[in-house]
Amino acid sequence: MNAPSSQSDAPIELIAPADSFRAVADRRPRMAEPLPVKLVTIDHATLPAAAGLEIQLDDFYVGLLGFQRALPLESLIYHAENFDLIFEVIEPPVQRDSLRALGIEVPSLAEMEQQLIAREIPYTRQKSLQPGQESLLLLDPAGNWLQLTECRAI
Repeated sequence: MNAPSSQSDAPIELIAPADSFRAVADRRPRMAEPLPVKLVTIDHATLPAAAGLEIQLDDFYVGLLGFQRALPLESLIYHAENFDLIFEVIEPPVQRDSLRALGIEVPSLAEMEQQLIAREIPYTRQKSLQPGQESLLLLDPAGNWLQLTECRAI
């Protein structure tokens, strides 16, 4: 037994609007999208680099990791979402005060690992003492240690 329907079987018709709609261009200035990487520091980071590595550093930090190169191009400064990475260009041999790795958060550790494999960049996968926390340790073209972790939204 079918229950009587209160709706008719007639097709639905749209009511014509009283005023005609016109889209207006939004003239507000467009905000830039946030950069995909963050530095795990409390302030701008400074690393040493030997002179002549500017092209390799641009390819690594801008092309691979997703930093943005600062203007003017004479200085080696890369913008992350939260802080800047500043390189002090010095003549070789480069002497380092410490071998502590600079922490960088990337959107996807798995995608970054695939890109490192494709570019044949050596890295080490490191597991933390806390469950589920992994990172990739690698050297940048200037010989600085980096620790890549995945940025997890809360």
